[in-house]
Amino acid sequence: MDDCTDDLAAPHSGDPWHNYFLILLDRIPTPIAVCRSDGVVLIANPAMAAQWGAAPGQLRGRNLLDLFKPRAQEQLLRIEEALRLGRRSRYPVEVHWRAGADGAGREGELTVDPVGDPSGQPPALLAVLRVRETARPAAPPGAASPVEARILALAAGGATTASIGTALGLTVDGVNYHLTRLARRWRVQGRTALVAKAYVLGVLSPEAWPPAPA
Repeated sequence: MDDCTDDLAAPHSGDPWHNYFLILLDRIPTPIAVCRSDGVVLIANPAMAAQWGAAPGQLRGRNLLDLFKPRAQEQLLRIEEALRLGRRSRYPVEVHWRAGADGAGREGELTVDPVGDPSGQPPALLAVLRVRETARPAAPPGAASPVEARILALAAGGATTASIGTALGLTVDGVNYHLTRLARRWRVQGRTALVAKAYVLGVLSPEAWPPAPA
């Protein structure tokens, strides 16, 4: 791995710009990942991980080609050729995948953009996913993804936002992102109300301690 991707992969607590980038990435609702030139994921935001019902840290080290299947192999060959020649542009790839809590087939467009120092070879890749909405049943209002259920279980046990993030490979903003989505979906306010609603809806087991997903 070259210096560029090393900088992206490793946290720099003393580098405010690196930290600002991670905070911004967590808050963006669009699925985004930063990868090595061979497609191995270095960083994924909560929106990207949500496509797989996972925490962002669980996608690190996986390859985008194992997650998303291209519609046309020629699109990948075009990206490989561009990287070999040092070209910098955006390359759209039509993809499909089957993942998430519902296991439904999905499709969309993955835009791949080489980033980093132009002199660095090979560059890192910024992958932005645009999910194409398909006609499929909406998730029940009381449903929660595996990541959301784990967050609620830890919150029910009294864990702080920071400790929840550490346990699940999320930043503080990533945890708040999921809690805010749940609060809107369930139409409640505050962590206490979220936990109570989770027990009422059967998301958390009423017989388990420490609290655990049902």
